[in-house]
Amino acid sequence: MSTRYTALSPTERTRVRRHSERAQTDRAELYAVLDAGMICHLGVVLNGSPVVLPTAYGRIGDTLYLHGSSANRSLWAADGHEVCVTVTHLDGLVCARVAFAHSVNYRSAMVFGTARIVTDDAERLAGLRAVTEQLIPGRWDTLRAPTRKELVATSVLSLPLAEASVKVRTGPPHDEDADLGAGIWAGVLPATVTFGNPVPDPGLPPGIGAPDHIRARIKAGTR
Repeated sequence: MSTRYTALSPTERTRVRRHSERAQTDRAELYAVLDAGMICHLGVVLNGSPVVLPTAYGRIGDTLYLHGSSANRSLWAADGHEVCVTVTHLDGLVCARVAFAHSVNYRSAMVFGTARIVTDDAERLAGLRAVTEQLIPGRWDTLRAPTRKELVATSVLSLPLAEASVKVRTGPPHDEDADLGAGIWAGVLPATVTFGNPVPDPGLPPGIGAPDHIRARIKAGTR
């Protein structure tokens, strides 16, 4: 189902050229960025035109799984072809003393590879479980099993994590020394994703409260 790769080895496509000091070379950094996310963007070429599809995903070892409707042409266009998947976290707005030096603190991952539509039933279920658990850990085991009709209506795409790059920016603004005494506020506005109190479905019978895994997700926020 997945292959174990070694440290991130740069290729011409993944080599970080601008701000190369922000590049991360430890594969654990790739896992950290992917595991903390909830939505990725899949870039494919559909009928000669580029298409970028936002979708949920999950990771099992060194394989990334994406899911979508079986009627989604972008997923089928990706099957057997080179694609690019990105995940980005906004960690803060970096306010400098001049507009040119403004930036953002972020963690980002970019994955290249040949995508594959998963046809094996066991791997498809494992991929769907990974996607569900990526969004709400602990959720899958509380649900009924997918029906054959539901599985037919859902496509699962796999992508190996063999070729990827990770880039991270942290810290304060980098103003020129001549601008430090300008009397202008500078600093970072931290950014996080949080979840509010759960809103029950109107059709819930009385007495069914939010389960522990939902409340745990609220407390955890971004990972």
